[in-house]
Amino acid sequence: MKILILNGPNLNLLGTREPEIYGSQTFEDYFIELQFKFKDIELGCFQSNIEGEIIDKLHKAEQDGFDAVILNAGAYTHTSIGIGDAVAGIKMPVVEVHISNVMDREEFRHVSHISKHAAGVISGFGLKGYELSIKSFI
Repeated sequence: MKILILNGPNLNLLGTREPEIYGSQTFEDYFIELQFKFKDIELGCFQSNIEGEIIDKLHKAEQDGFDAVILNAGAYTHTSIGIGDAVAGIKMPVVEVHISNVMDREEFRHVSHISKHAAGVISGFGLKGYELSIKSFI
C-alpha cells in the first residue's frame, strides 16, 4: 500500500508555531517515526502553502501510484471549495486530519469543505491523527 500525506498552509511551521495547540515536534521528525512504525507501507509526503499545488497533488495522486490520501488542508479546509471539489473528484479514499480539535476552536473552523467528500475525519488527537489515519486504511 502507498499512502500520500498532504499538508496545507503553515504546517511547515509545526514545532514552532503555537506549540500549545500544535505541539513542539516538527512534521519532518514525526514523518520519520511514521516510516519506522509502518515499514510495510510506502509513505509519501507533500506540503504546500499554495492551494493550487494541493489540488494538483490530489489530481495526480492516483497517477503517482498512491492508494489513499491523508489530507490536512489546514486553513484551506474552511475556505477552499476547490480542494473540496478535488477530493470529490478523485476515486481514492481521503481521510481529513486536523491536529487540533477544530470544533473546540473559533467558529469559522467548524466548517469544512472537505468532510462530506472524505472517507473519514480525525480531529483533536495531535500528530497521532496521521497514525490513526494510516491504520484506518490498513
